[in-house]
Amino acid sequence: MSGIGSGVATGELSPKLGYGATLLVACLWMTPFVWMLVAAFNPQSIGAGMASLIPDYLPTLANFREAWASADFPRYGLNTLIITLGILAVQLVTVTLAGYAFSRLEFPGRTLCFYLFLLQLMLAPVVLIVPNLTTIAKLGLYDTLLGVMAPYFASAFGTFLMRQAFRAIPRELEDAALIDGASVLQRIRLIYLPLAKPSLIAFSIVSVTAHWNEFLWPLMVINSPDLRPLTVGLASFTRGAEGAQAWGVIAAGTLMVSAPLLIAFALFQRAFVNSFVSSGIK
Repeated sequence: MSGIGSGVATGELSPKLGYGATLLVACLWMTPFVWMLVAAFNPQSIGAGMASLIPDYLPTLANFREAWASADFPRYGLNTLIITLGILAVQLVTVTLAGYAFSRLEFPGRTLCFYLFLLQLMLAPVVLIVPNLTTIAKLGLYDTLLGVMAPYFASAFGTFLMRQAFRAIPRELEDAALIDGASVLQRIRLIYLPLAKPSLIAFSIVSVTAHWNEFLWPLMVINSPDLRPLTVGLASFTRGAEGAQAWGVIAAGTLMVSAPLLIAFALFQRAFVNSFVSSGIK
């Protein structure tokens, strides 16, 4: 009986430990964000001490006004929007066609080509900077937004995701459309894409988040101040604000850069989670 009792107690304790560990990790993750939020609305510049997390003042928007006037955030935001949406638009076409080819078309060496394609996932992005930069310069795309976007037009992760989604769709649906005279593009558009919508949404979220936060590659390609994305523009703005120890202004600028993604996640949280669950991404 004692063994049964201890087993029941252990079973009841395990979920509590899991919830406690999750809460602890969440608190640790939230601490920098809370500090940034407090500092952004602080009327005086503050340090990084934990005591600053307890405000004793009336919130102000002065830091946001100063940050907005110190850098061209509207231009940076527009450049970032062009980059992220431009990459996503081309990726949705390339990963869809590649995923269909690897899942439904029969050609010699298909499996080998697919595995070679997936080798891209094993390469650190830093390794590809020099060859990509050389190629971009030879193509005359250096210091252009297109030069920032070009290396990401194909995605091994997106191809793998769409291949798995298309393979889960019954082939009989495509055979029925083929009998009705549908072309390859019509079969993809009318049959595969509607059924693979969760995977497309999941990939779009991953793509937009990754390229919205991309810093190193745009820093290497862009020289003109008016072509900087938010991350590079924020870095330049931060270097100037750090000299004056304007931590509140830095926090306000950082919050403005990260706010679009935070707001989008808050508004579409249920759709985000459902898309990842439906697509099988953990």
